[in-house]
Amino acid sequence: MLLTCLSSLPALALWRSGSLPWSPDLVPAAHSLKPELDAAAADADGQAALAAALAHVCRERLRHFLDGVLAYRRSPLQRELADPPVIWQDGAARLLDYGAGCGLPDTAPVLLAVPSLVNRAFILDLTAECSLMRWLAGNGVRPLLLDWGSPGAVERAFTLTDYVAGPLESAVALVAQRYGRRMTLLGYCMGGLLALAAALRRPAEIDRLVLLATPWDFHADVESARRLSMLATVLGPLIDQLGELPVDVLQALFFGLDPMQGPRKFEAFARHQESKAKMRHFVATEDWLNDGVPLAGPVARECLFGWYGANSPALGRWRIAGRPVEPAAFTRPALVIVPAQDRIVPPGSAVALAEALPHAELFQPPVGHIGMMVGSRAQSLVWQKLADWCRGD
Repeated sequence: MLLTCLSSLPALALWRSGSLPWSPDLVPAAHSLKPELDAAAADADGQAALAAALAHVCRERLRHFLDGVLAYRRSPLQRELADPPVIWQDGAARLLDYGAGCGLPDTAPVLLAVPSLVNRAFILDLTAECSLMRWLAGNGVRPLLLDWGSPGAVERAFTLTDYVAGPLESAVALVAQRYGRRMTLLGYCMGGLLALAAALRRPAEIDRLVLLATPWDFHADVESARRLSMLATVLGPLIDQLGELPVDVLQALFFGLDPMQGPRKFEAFARHQESKAKMRHFVATEDWLNDGVPLAGPVARECLFGWYGANSPALGRWRIAGRPVEPAAFTRPALVIVPAQDRIVPPGSAVALAEALPHAELFQPPVGHIGMMVGSRAQSLVWQKLADWCRGD
């Protein structure tokens, strides 16, 4: 944020000239504003006034940003939501039953949710007012959540095959046996890739597949893929030395996707603290973002060098237990939800997976990667569509 403020005045000359090579999407706006900027800077007094106005805006934005950060750090609010019953555990992984005690009929569709490995699972159960899992249980779907936990001594040596053929397939088998019928398997982000692999390996137990913001063509955004590939060569030795990809490094990678997102949200938080409900939601979301999970070393290498570097899923080269993960082989119905405003998984990357599945319905709501789970419009734009589709409405 400070760097942006300090560089704003020198960048003004580029804005006035219409030359913004690092951000081509701003070029039309630069051209449209150029006459006004030229008029304001026509003389020395105008130039001084323009520079003073810019400095004032920078100071105000920086002040609001710092106020927002301090308000978050000082907030006494904490997530106080008890977990539902744990019906199975294998090492760090747990299976949580969100349908317990909800009075759901025996005919209610069963859904097993698979989150990403790099974030805590409770993004699907953030607060009492914002919980996809609890909302589904109240709307005719029996939801269960596979909570990966944090890698322990055993999981630190896991590959993606170990996760899929181990805890994930065990959870699928247990759910199928417990309820005596096929289930909907849902995967969120990285969890979608794992869910797809499991669905292909155990088709007899899967009725439907839901993929939320799940990447597939990792070179759909060429620039992002190039940056991550370059970083992978640097991070490889670190992964080998530590046996994992640390949380701080993962956070830095996500931050690099949109460096101004943090300042924007903390500025907004500083300006809108009148609602305790909104404050609680903001704090819970930030706590989730800051409570990351390290990635097991072998998994980190597969993701960075295989997925991002070699684009192995889209090229048919990603394998689980020696067998390629081929979406074309999944012949059951699939719902692929691609957030149109996703800055973490480029929409083109996720759309490619919908195109590779034979019986996929593509749905692109105007939300972001995290907003599809906990945003103010998540329930109306995403959750309702998901529940309707699972029930066959």
